[in-house]
Amino acid sequence: MSAWLDEIRWTEEGLIPVIAQQAESGKILMFAWMNRESLSLTVAEGYAVYWSRSRNRLWRKGEESGHRQKVIAVFLDCDEDVLLLEIEQEGGIACHTGRESCFYRSLIDGRWQTIAPVLKDPEVIYSKH
Repeated sequence: MSAWLDEIRWTEEGLIPVIAQQAESGKILMFAWMNRESLSLTVAEGYAVYWSRSRNRLWRKGEESGHRQKVIAVFLDCDEDVLLLEIEQEGGIACHTGRESCFYRSLIDGRWQTIAPVLKDPEVIYSKH
């Protein structure tokens, strides 16, 4: 039934690193972690479910912001220790800073420089109603 999960080389903590890539553009949006349960739920539900190490719990991407990730395809790398999710990012924002991608800083002339704008104020995204 879930023999495919056994083919993954999980870390000692039972996790695997995951890269989320926008299916249409190929742009890398974010990096996160999954455990067996979150990966199983992702495949079953069709939307990204990660393991939050800071909260020590399952984290359904978009559960607070509404910016869910619809999974188009799941890929396992040649070493069986990294996953790539091809996704459709709902709302066009993957980062908690309100940007399209979590990779919004670039090393330019020896300094990290912001190269992508905030599309929506995080205070608005995460305001409690």
